[in-house]
Amino acid sequence: MKFRLLFIALLISTLSFSKNEGKIIGVLTDKHLNQKTLPSAKVIIREANISTNTDANGKFSIVIQPGVYIVEFSLAGYESTEVIVTVNEGETTITNESLIPTNYNLKEVVIRTKSSREKETAILLEQKNAVEIKQAIGAEELSRKGVGDVATAVTKVTGISKQEGSGNIFVRGLGDRYNSTTMNGLPVPSNDPEKKNINLEIFSTDIVEYISIDKVYSSKLYGDFSGGNVDIVSKDYSGNGFLKLDIKSKVNTNALSENNFNLQKGVGNFGFTNISIPNNPLNQYNFNTLQLEVKSPVGTSFGLSGGNSFRVGNIGKINFFSTFSHDNEYTSKSDGTAKGGVNGTGVANKNFDSYTSLNFNTNTTAMANIGYKINHNNKINFNTVFVNTSTQSKEDYTGYIVDVANDGNGLIRRTTYTKNSLWINQLLGENKLSDRSKLNWGLSYNTIQGNMPDRVQNTFRKQTDGYTLYPDNNRYFQKLNEDEAAINTSFDYKFRKIEDGLYKGKITFGFSSRYKTRDFEATQFSLKTASNHINTIVDLENLDLFYNQQNLDAGYFNISTFRGGSQVSNALDPQTYNGEQSINAGFVNTEYKSNKLTTVLGLRGEYILQKIKWNTQLDPSGGKDELDKYAFLPSLTLKYELNDKQNLRFGFSKTYTLPQFKERALFLYEEVTEVKIGNPHLYASDDYNFDLKWEMFPKSEELISVTAFGKYIQNPMNEVTIASSTNDISYVNTGDYGYVTGAEVEYRKLLFDFESKNPKKLSAGINASYLYSNQELNSEKVIKETDYNVVFTNSKSKFTGASDLLLNADISFLNKWNDNKNNLTTTLAYSYYSDRVYAIGTSDRGNLIDKAFSSLDFIAKSKLNKNIGIGFVAKNLLNPTLNRVQENSNGDINVLSYKKGLTLSLNLNYQF
Repeated sequence: MKFRLLFIALLISTLSFSKNEGKIIGVLTDKHLNQKTLPSAKVIIREANISTNTDANGKFSIVIQPGVYIVEFSLAGYESTEVIVTVNEGETTITNESLIPTNYNLKEVVIRTKSSREKETAILLEQKNAVEIKQAIGAEELSRKGVGDVATAVTKVTGISKQEGSGNIFVRGLGDRYNSTTMNGLPVPSNDPEKKNINLEIFSTDIVEYISIDKVYSSKLYGDFSGGNVDIVSKDYSGNGFLKLDIKSKVNTNALSENNFNLQKGVGNFGFTNISIPNNPLNQYNFNTLQLEVKSPVGTSFGLSGGNSFRVGNIGKINFFSTFSHDNEYTSKSDGTAKGGVNGTGVANKNFDSYTSLNFNTNTTAMANIGYKINHNNKINFNTVFVNTSTQSKEDYTGYIVDVANDGNGLIRRTTYTKNSLWINQLLGENKLSDRSKLNWGLSYNTIQGNMPDRVQNTFRKQTDGYTLYPDNNRYFQKLNEDEAAINTSFDYKFRKIEDGLYKGKITFGFSSRYKTRDFEATQFSLKTASNHINTIVDLENLDLFYNQQNLDAGYFNISTFRGGSQVSNALDPQTYNGEQSINAGFVNTEYKSNKLTTVLGLRGEYILQKIKWNTQLDPSGGKDELDKYAFLPSLTLKYELNDKQNLRFGFSKTYTLPQFKERALFLYEEVTEVKIGNPHLYASDDYNFDLKWEMFPKSEELISVTAFGKYIQNPMNEVTIASSTNDISYVNTGDYGYVTGAEVEYRKLLFDFESKNPKKLSAGINASYLYSNQELNSEKVIKETDYNVVFTNSKSKFTGASDLLLNADISFLNKWNDNKNNLTTTLAYSYYSDRVYAIGTSDRGNLIDKAFSSLDFIAKSKLNKNIGIGFVAKNLLNPTLNRVQENSNGDINVLSYKKGLTLSLNLNYQF
């Protein structure tokens, strides 16, 4: 019947010769909530290639040629529907429709239609209806705020900040080890051997439909959770066919002001260059060139994305979306100073009065999503994402180096090239077995290769007529391969039937399993200058004139590893550690609604097994260790609907925090100003969490919320400086307890909405988080439980990464004209975080503190016509100096200082 009507519609539309048009208008409402209007719903007429959204009052209007059409209505959290509409010449057809929530009584978060989840109003509506306490940020808001990567995106959410210079995030003051990352609910591996979570900066927002942040635990999540879980929901396109081309240019003012922006030669501009250890490296000098080449520091990017939907049979549908993009940028840290090895009296082993860092970054992202809606009861999705990132840097530290450059004439230069390749594959399914039961499942296989090929560090001393090489220099090669497979399954069964399709309760049984392996190897070659050549003048721009085969043969320098030189048979055996981790879990979740109160009671059981073995310079004969744990994790979530605009929510749960592979492997990793080693005696923490939240949704685009939260952590883990000749940093359980408590406030307000032929809208938002953290520091506990000696300066401390105050604010103005065909959106976005602990002080040294920092961004985006759009973004307009200090008892010592400069970008897009 439907195909017959569609054929009639196409026939009438084709034969129509009238120049006059007709119009379809209407209002979309919620069928069960007193006919409440639904904003931001998608309204689609596929045969006419028309798509629009309902306005803030649920109204829509479509001008169209006369004919018979199938009109589709869909909105996040509601069952989609289709109606047949006849449009007559010069007449207005009124079509008012109502949508039914996917589960009226239980208001399930798992939904059938995702077509409008990118919109801010739809995100707020879903947040209001959800039982879980969660927040989300959609593609529309990310675009408005000029956000280009996921790491920056999540910092726009209340209580979340990002560590400067990295993609590491802190949720309510808790850092990397306390958080988790998933994509479409399935785990994602880390690209950094030191980190638990992947660097979120590598994910472009081009692939994102929305980002969900769970700060309250539920039994459907893995228990290695205390701060929050960031779930990246990839685009699932279901609209009309489109093809979009983007080009962009980006500059950094610091990079532009560099007189000589030069980096090491031999690395390509696209970030795919592979560099490996050369053959016979101890006897033949075949390493990559050390020459520097001048770059033009203007970044460029391009992207191509497209999608379409196709009907299959009477009710089947295939959705397709893909995107490909390449982005590069030049950045520079200027006006910098740095210190290393500062003791309790303020004396530093390294005191650099000049620090500069030049960087060239690339990101290549490709994604494809295919969704097949077999019928109303069965759906399957396949996602594949490939991300390749690279960073090439040159860091110069100039000044005093104890016993090397006592006259302040030292220079340490480190050039680094890192390359990470991530491939994510996911298969997701949803099967409605009956009116009462549903099966959800997901499979994933992910792999990542994280390489640091040929990191070079040379130390120089400045003489009257040039620079000479200090004896000890090195070239370092590192490889990381990690593979992970995971499965999620859950079965829902509804009970206590009220009427057809409506139930008071739901019970969910589920099973989750993940298994990952990591293989890590590293080789450091020591290039030691012979004593009779330490006064040889070298060319900083072309060290190949000193490091070459002729000088190696002549004895100017020799090459060895920590195992020895060419005379040692196993000298080229790398340092290695290998890890295996499996987590198998079962859970049960019971959800029940009684009048205005919804209760969710969950219990999850997990068995965790982590195995690790190593062969390193700290333990050349090799070693191994195992950690196993049984975890029983209860959770309780309550939601009380005060009225149709206000909710009161409560959450309580028990979770745990696992140490990571590298934290437990006896491996040594050297930075310019610090050295880190693993601790095989590190063990898991147990966490107890609670939340109490009040929220009000005055209008579809407005939100007011206040949250109180607390966390109690048994045996917290931290990075600390241990007692050693080189002041190494390791990972230890620093005390018996720690806790975090605080409050969050969020306010979104539509200041004015001028509806007319050319509408204008001014909106603003602010969110703030205040927290207090404290943890016990117990030197005796560390000495008893580990092989390390630690003497804490203080008996208590804040958590590392915890800022007392976090603040985000933005104001946006939207102006439309020419019958809504053209628009301009301008946004000012401000963020601030107060002082926070970077590392805990020991041996009379004070804590290292990252001082308060604020940023201001300006974003302008315009649609010039149906096809062409432009955008301009200016970031870090305030350009403050970033400072890290050591809070000694006799005063603060500045150990790191620099400026990032402004970043300006201009982009142009064309949609076919």
